[in-house]
Amino acid sequence: MIEVESHYIEFQLCGQTAKTEKWQVLNKKHQTILGRIEWYWAWTQYCFFPSPNCIFNITCLEDISKAIKQLNSQSKKGKSNE
Repeated sequence: MIEVESHYIEFQLCGQTAKTEKWQVLNKKHQTILGRIEWYWAWTQYCFFPSPNCIFNITCLEDISKAIKQLNSQSKKGKSNE
């Protein structure tokens, strides 16, 4: 679960496997998909995959970063419980 309060963007769960989740990053005003956060196996962590032609200010990037940090932290906690 992503628990980040953002003025401009929101995070919506759009899929999951037994071990990972996939999240859409949406513009709050128009519900435009700005990108997605999902597990990137090559780096063994969650990463942000922006949609083409999207521009982000520092506030949005910080919010996305917070969300990724939460997901990566949850993933590490889950591995320690296995």
